[in-house]
Formats: sequence, C-alpha cells, structure tokens
Amino acid sequence: MVTPAPPVLVQCGREVTAQDVEHLKAVVSLCSGLSREELAHTVCEHWGWVTASGGHKVQACLKLLAKLEAQGQLLLPEKRPWGNQQLRKPEWTERTVPGAPISGSLAELRPVSLELATDRGTKDLWNEYVDRYHYLGYQRPFGFRLRYFVVSDRGPLGCVLLAGAAKSLGVRDVWIGWSEPRRLQNLPWVINNTRFLIFPWVQVPHLASHVLGQLARRVRADWEQRWGYRPVLLETFVDPARYRGISYQAAGWILLGPTTGQGLRRPGRDYETTPKLLYVQPLVRDFREQLCSRQQKGWTSE
Repeated sequence: MVTPAPPVLVQCGREVTAQDVEHLKAVVSLCSGLSREELAHTVCEHWGWVTASGGHKVQACLKLLAKLEAQGQLLLPEKRPWGNQQLRKPEWTERTVPGAPISGSLAELRPVSLELATDRGTKDLWNEYVDRYHYLGYQRPFGFRLRYFVVSDRGPLGCVLLAGAAKSLGVRDVWIGWSEPRRLQNLPWVINNTRFLIFPWVQVPHLASHVLGQLARRVRADWEQRWGYRPVLLETFVDPARYRGISYQAAGWILLGPTTGQGLRRPGRDYETTPKLLYVQPLVRDFREQLCSRQQKGWTSE
C-alpha cells in the first residue's frame, strides 16, 4: 500500500500537498498579469475551494499564498486596490438598446471580424451587452480570459468570451487520456468558450459558425499576446434545452457527449446541475500529446 504524502501545511482545514504547491507556482507564473485577488479566485476555481454557500474561499487562499511567499516559495504581484465596484452588475444604458434588424446572407454582411475588448470602456460595453442579451447574463470572469466583439461594417453583431477550462470533466478527461497529475498541471492549455452571443436583431444564416471558425484560427496568437502561452484545445458547453450546437458542429467542433449534471463533488456538499453537451475543438494536431506531457512551456506546434 502506498502511503499518501503528508501535507506541506494546512490552511482553513484544507491539506495542501507538495503537488498543490507546484500547481500554485504554475498558476502564479502563468497569471503574472493578475492581481492577488484574481489569483486567489483562479486557484479556488481550479481546486473547487468554496464556502458552504458556494463562494470562493478567497481570504483563506490569500492567506495561503502569503504564507508560501513568506517561505520563499512564491513571488506574488504587488497588492492592488480591490473594491466591490468591480463586482457590480452592469447597468443597462441607451448604448446597448436593440439595433436595426440585420438580415440577409453572410456574403452580403462580410467582412465580419473579431475585435478584442482591451480597455475599460470596451470591456464595460461588452459586459453590458452580455448581461442584457445572453440568457446566462454577465458574471465576472477570473483568471485567464479574452473578450471579443463580433463586428462588421453594419456595427457590432455579438460577443464572445474565452476563459479557464472546467476543472474536471469525466468525458473530456477520458477522451484526452491524461493522468490526474497532468490534468492538474496542464489544464491552463485548455480554454472554455463560456459565452457566445449573436445579438437577437441579427438574423444571418451561418454567421455563428463563421465566427467560430475565425476564433479557432486566431485565438492561440491572441492568447499568447495577452497571457504568454498558446492553448491547444477549446471546449464549450451547450444547453440542450435551448440549443442543439449546430453552429459548433458546422465549425468542426467535436461532440464528446453530455456531462453528468452532478457538478463538482466536494466533501459534505454535492449539487445538481442540468446536463450539458460538451463540444471541443483541437487547436493543434498533437494536442493530446502536449496535454499528456510533463512539459509546460515552450510548445510551438502548429
């Protein structure tokens, strides 16, 4: 029988192992542009470290990060101001009222492109559009993320958000074939299309799949420019009660199957969600070899 390795330390009842510390080092290194609070939220997302009400244990995680920094194991970013105003729900204004109907063929609408929201003004506008017109509304993303507007000469057509991948998905993890240590290490190289919105007044056949095709072709370069490395796999969830995923299928995404609908299992706390359809889009030919590898940086495969 293999004896489990003793914890390095215990923080708020959580045993932190040497493997956990290595994961923290990787997150801090990859997320060098984030604040301490954003790092804490990212770690809590990866670990499923939550309170009884489901919120992230941010303060406990911040204390853990500070302890490890004091021990010389981490170098954290400088502290930044943190206020509740960053978490408030976007206000709906006149700038996001429905536009004039846009219809016709994709050829008539072209060129269609993706534009990154990079400054506070465009990010706030993106947040407002998504909160107003996406059925899930706006929820502030933590950790890695990119916001895009879908645009044409006729104005904005929609919004796209990419953020961190789901921590653990049985159907995905079996399909990839990675081990538990490799999943914990290499999860940042999988990213999730967490929001995809074509505005309700835009009715153009094949527009959504056209946008998804553009996204797959450019996201690695955009992600590297912002976050310093190139992801190798995209994933997304489709609610079958609302959609069938036709646009993802048309864009070449692979349907892996339904999720269990059980959510994350944590000691003393299980919860149910509705099953979703899981689609993936490889971004490089050798994505599986890369995700199952010990190597973390410097991948250059095309």
